Amino acid sequence: MNSIPISTEGYEKIKKELEELKKERPGVILAIKLAREEGDLKENAGYHAARERQGMLEAKINYIESRIPTFDIIDLNTMSGDKVMFGATVEVEDLDTEERKTLILLGPDETDHVKDGISVLSPVGRALLGKEEGDEVSIDVPRGNIEYEILSVSYNGPAIKDN
Repeated sequence: MNSIPISTEGYEKIKKELEELKKERPGVILAIKLAREEGDLKENAGYHAARERQGMLEAKINYIESRIPTFDIIDLNTMSGDKVMFGATVEVEDLDTEERKTLILLGPDETDHVKDGISVLSPVGRALLGKEEGDEVSIDVPRGNIEYEILSVSYNGPAIKDN
């Protein structure tokens, strides 16, 4: 199985999320037990809601537990250079609209936690990898083709800050 890059901070956030999900288990099990004691399970909305919650909880726990062994944990404090790599903050300009964007290349499991985060495994992330300031990239995305010029590449340390 291929490894999945993740920052040290992203890994810690995922581990914390897993711990929180596991702490929810007893409450969901209790809700199922209490709802079951109310009688007829066929028309017991509380029971069905608790069972659905249990299914979603277990699916999320299993998903995270299956991903953890594949993580390649990277300390963003050690990242530097002129080329776009994991952990880079990249300023780009859309050559058609002249719109500027800042993108932070991270692993797919942590981009939701970071404003401007983009997965290195996404079409845009893959197209930017290895490029440098001044390079132009053409990217096929579902809505068509985007052409970016890379305005700057920097490494600013951890993208996920403690709340």
